[in-house]
Amino acid sequence: MLQRGRELRLIETRGLTVSFNRTTVLSDINLVLDRGEIVTIVGPNGSGKSTLLRALIGAQKPARGAIIRRPGLRIGYVPQKLHIDPTLPLTVTRFLGLPRRHTADQTRAALDQAGLPDLRDRQMADLSGGQFQRVLLARALLEKPDLLILDEATQGLDQPGSAAFYRRIEEVRREFGCGVLMVSHELHVVMSASDRVICLNGHICCEGHPEVVAQADEYRAIFGTGTQGALALYRHEHNHAHDHDHDHDHTHDHPHSHEAAE
Repeated sequence: MLQRGRELRLIETRGLTVSFNRTTVLSDINLVLDRGEIVTIVGPNGSGKSTLLRALIGAQKPARGAIIRRPGLRIGYVPQKLHIDPTLPLTVTRFLGLPRRHTADQTRAALDQAGLPDLRDRQMADLSGGQFQRVLLARALLEKPDLLILDEATQGLDQPGSAAFYRRIEEVRREFGCGVLMVSHELHVVMSASDRVICLNGHICCEGHPEVVAQADEYRAIFGTGTQGALALYRHEHNHAHDHDHDHDHTHDHPHSHEAAE
């Protein structure tokens, strides 16, 4: 484990084990997340990524181990997907007011922070995939979170849309000073957006800086070796100046490679 000041610590697990029907899904998970860092969890399907997030937010009871949350910890959660009946008349403002109302200024600020100004009166059913995910992000930001948790939040978006979303997350981290914990399968984007990567496969296989994890034998056994090229390419493109992303999914003027170690 990296040495971290306890005053920055948001959440910690010690020996966390989760079982379903006597089958162990997660075993002996020791994890620490601090304020201001972006940590991404990667792993194959069925590795327990979403289960870990559910345990951290209190929706899944562990079989063993402990979850220590900072007193008064505020968590904002962006789910993998959320189905809304397309025939239901529901504006963005009304959706953000569920289950409790917020002031017009609070709603406007959250949408601005999520990169979606001027969409308060739009019907939820009329939003693009990227806009919909940003509304979910705005809803999480209304809670002024200390910890922002995202579960495959860009599923269904194209690669430029995903890259734009993760750049927005980096901006949110700077604006709020919050910790960010993400689950994603998009290695080519996530690896460059993360301060630390945790490779999960029922247990923590390896953990550390993205380049270190990408070289680890345990990581390569799961994902192969293609990530290095994608990581280098994305870092090159990520360092270029980009147009400010507004309410659309395609934000890049130049093409992205679709190389990834999926």
